[in-house]
Amino acid sequence: MFQINNLQDNDDIRVADAKAGMKVIEYMSDLSVMPATAITAYYCSRMNVRKRQLLINLEDNEYTISSGSMQWSVGNVEAVADVKGVGDFLGKAIKGSVTKESAVKPKYKGTGILVLEPTYKHILLEDLSAWDGGIVLDDGLFLACESKIKQNVVMRSNLSSAVLGNEGLFNLSLSGNGFVALESPVPREELVEVELQNDVLRIDGNFAVAWSKGLDFTVEKSTKSLIGSAVSGEGLVNVYRGTGKVLMAPVRNLTTASATSIPRK
Repeated sequence: MFQINNLQDNDDIRVADAKAGMKVIEYMSDLSVMPATAITAYYCSRMNVRKRQLLINLEDNEYTISSGSMQWSVGNVEAVADVKGVGDFLGKAIKGSVTKESAVKPKYKGTGILVLEPTYKHILLEDLSAWDGGIVLDDGLFLACESKIKQNVVMRSNLSSAVLGNEGLFNLSLSGNGFVALESPVPREELVEVELQNDVLRIDGNFAVAWSKGLDFTVEKSTKSLIGSAVSGEGLVNVYRGTGKVLMAPVRNLTTASATSIPRK
């Protein structure tokens, strides 16, 4: 038996979101400061730059988390390496290198509470059933998921989408039924969600944070001719075609690519 005091019952901490066995807590003010950092901490709290943590309630089930993100656990919680041999490790290492995600993601199972490292990013809890069972992530977004969810590396539809679109050639895809936790530089309430029904979304820049697995991603000219593209000033655009959803950041400097340098703690 265990009891946790001064965490969720702390008046400086609020529960920002909770889905399935995952709960996001947010520190309204950073009280662990010294005189040299007090002013910065004060204005950070006023501008929604706050520490956030993911709490996972294990009830004889299993969760997969990003490597190095565990802070502490209590109860009968066991860590399991998600590696089945040398070949499996090499395969995961290759996948990690092309998606910029951790090569091996540890699994935790048992009964108890698992607490992840604090982060200044926003933690999004997404239900894969709302994504037609599959979601593709921009680099560095994965934080945790139920272990029953399948992780795969998907390749762009063509080489031009990587070379011309300033995008990576591979992305992490999560499929199945269950919930996932993502680290986003933008809060969920500011992300623009576009739902496509056999239609086309064109984005001038790396604004997309996540999109449905069934969408076809390419990079194309903004108009049918090179002269027209030059006149429009747009040039090449990222194109998402088909049926599904796309989550977009509202401004370029808050996309994942520019925020991956923000430390967890």
